[in-house]
Amino acid sequence: MPYLFTSESVSEGHPDKVADQISDALIDNFLAFDSDAKVACETLVTTGQVILAGEVNSNTYIDVQKIARDTINKIGYTKSAYMFDGNSCGVLSAIHEQSPEINQGVDRASKEEQGAGDQGMMFGYATNETENFMPLALDLSHRILKELAEMRRENKDITYLRPDSKSQVTIEYSDDNVPQRIDAIVVSTQHDEFDADEVMLAKIYKDITEILIPRVIAKLPEHIQGLFNDDITYHINPTGKFVIGGPHGDTGLTGRKIIVDTYGGKGAHGGGAFSGKDPSKVDRSAAYATRHIAKNLVAAGLCDQVLVQVSYAIGVAKPMGIFIDTYGTCHYNLTDGEIAKTVESVFDMRPAAIEERLKLRQPIYSETAAYGHMGRQNETVNKTFEQLNGEPISVDVELFTWEKLDYVDTIKEAFDI
Repeated sequence: MPYLFTSESVSEGHPDKVADQISDALIDNFLAFDSDAKVACETLVTTGQVILAGEVNSNTYIDVQKIARDTINKIGYTKSAYMFDGNSCGVLSAIHEQSPEINQGVDRASKEEQGAGDQGMMFGYATNETENFMPLALDLSHRILKELAEMRRENKDITYLRPDSKSQVTIEYSDDNVPQRIDAIVVSTQHDEFDADEVMLAKIYKDITEILIPRVIAKLPEHIQGLFNDDITYHINPTGKFVIGGPHGDTGLTGRKIIVDTYGGKGAHGGGAFSGKDPSKVDRSAAYATRHIAKNLVAAGLCDQVLVQVSYAIGVAKPMGIFIDTYGTCHYNLTDGEIAKTVESVFDMRPAAIEERLKLRQPIYSETAAYGHMGRQNETVNKTFEQLNGEPISVDVELFTWEKLDYVDTIKEAFDI
């Protein structure tokens, strides 16, 4: 019997995502000037206020207040009417030095034997239902909000948009787990107060369904476009007007959107957030590494979808174990246990090896902090950071290295595909 599956996304202006982006901007600035920095920083945002807290072990100093303000302004909170803007909000820093007891468990005389920054389990997932090997409902939810943010910045076809928004997509699947159609789409977008409530809501509904959604569809592959139909149920700002939003409408915290950041409820999640953590924290680095493994396994044709789990003990380099679940979609006469054994021989999952393989000691994390950490475009970009003396430095960095299909041939050879 067909079934429905739903995933959601939130925009860069959502308060939790504002917090994530500030935390990751701090990570990038530390790594830009000290690639060995150990950082764990959390951000809280509320009406007119930003609070930074966390632990740092670094030989550099950065202007955390300026970085927070620049990040907020870049997102689009630049008007006092929002009750939260980068130029006037208060910024309080309670960042302090990392505990030496934690650091002694991570650092080793030999870098290769660097211990895991924490205990826990991390998951990676991939499916062949989209070109970027991501679950379709989440991919569409991200696309809707990225397009909405682009239209907000264009300020042309829709001129009343404010930064905070959410989306949700429900897809009908067949018994054999193939997407059949889009069943429902939810979009809630913050907006200016520009008319009477009923008039505003009618215009927003019309603009989202007749301007935004067609722009999203036009950028999709043809077979995905075919899943859209005239019977889709749209819920556009279903609670009514949405003028009060962002950190003024709802307090935001780093790490509260971990399902949006990963697979939209597909696969599994170990519970650890990503943003605000340097790559010695396996919550982040090992989650990227397991995604890299999962994506390459599916791209190599071994299976249609796969879940990869790795687990660690704090201070110990070698993982506790690797688990594989192909959901019965493996195309070869292999058990999931046999696949896991081969994966373990192909991929070195010690923290230092992951950092090196995926080039994680670069300032690459600001780009991950909105619209998902997975399924993104691997590319090399130039980024500029400002030193305390005002002098800028420019660095070339490779983004989303865990999305590369650079192990497909190795996997085919290892599994004799």
